[in-house]
Amino acid sequence: MKFDDSLHWQRQKIYRPEITEDLIELCICNSSKIRDRDWLDAWNAVAQIPPSGRMLKVVYKEKSKVIKIITAYWLN
Repeated sequence: MKFDDSLHWQRQKIYRPEITEDLIELCICNSSKIRDRDWLDAWNAVAQIPPSGRMLKVVYKEKSKVIKIITAYWLN
């Protein structure tokens, strides 16, 4: 997958260095597409990450062959 970071995610990555592109890709691949309640063109992915067992949530948009990451954060 090819990722494009939003301006918000570029700023938040500094505070969340443990969330890498590998974990984001794992979350998107292992989750069903859930429509975001605020933005009609955005999708949510929620998945449990195997090594730590923590739940990761990713908000993203699909643009042709590029996935634009809006934000990602741990739920627990």
